[in-house]
Amino acid sequence: MRINLLLRMLVTVMLALALVSPAQADKFTDTVAVFKKSEAVQPFLKNAYGYAVFPTIGKAGFGIGGAYGTGQVYRGGKVTGETSLIKATFGFQLGGQAFSEIIFFQDKRAYDEFTGGDFEFDASASAVAITAGAQAKVGTEGSSAGASTGPATGKQLKTSYRKGMAVFIHAKGGLMYEATIGGQKFNFKAK
Repeated sequence: MRINLLLRMLVTVMLALALVSPAQADKFTDTVAVFKKSEAVQPFLKNAYGYAVFPTIGKAGFGIGGAYGTGQVYRGGKVTGETSLIKATFGFQLGGQAFSEIIFFQDKRAYDEFTGGDFEFDASASAVAITAGAQAKVGTEGSSAGASTGPATGKQLKTSYRKGMAVFIHAKGGLMYEATIGGQKFNFKAK
């Protein structure tokens, strides 16, 4: 019974993602443009060695949950490969959410670590939400719920690199009691 409910929720979130996806041809450029509107993100875009962009990540859970999204990795303004994100979670969680994510690499070491094959954020990883409708910081010790009104609204936290990476999230919609990035696993495939 619980598994059937979870599957229905996941299907609902995936259908919602199809409706929220950018209609224009280049969803990656559109997603970066959204992040560029944030004053907190602008210094990272100017100075990062590289970055990974995920236009839409879908997340759903009811006791057992998961998240999935695909993206592209950039260095020097050029696409260097494709990446996918997957996350399985267990514990108290309820709902579904769609969000965009950008991961900045401070230097070659951080870029190489991410693109070396399989990479995983540890449990203490956190991200800064750039929207008014999402909490100011998401991490393993916190929770959030909400939908976004856009990155140009609300107060945004300043952040810095942690272990050579900085992560920003833009909520697209949904409502979910668990909002962490710790445990996200990435796979990279060079172009």
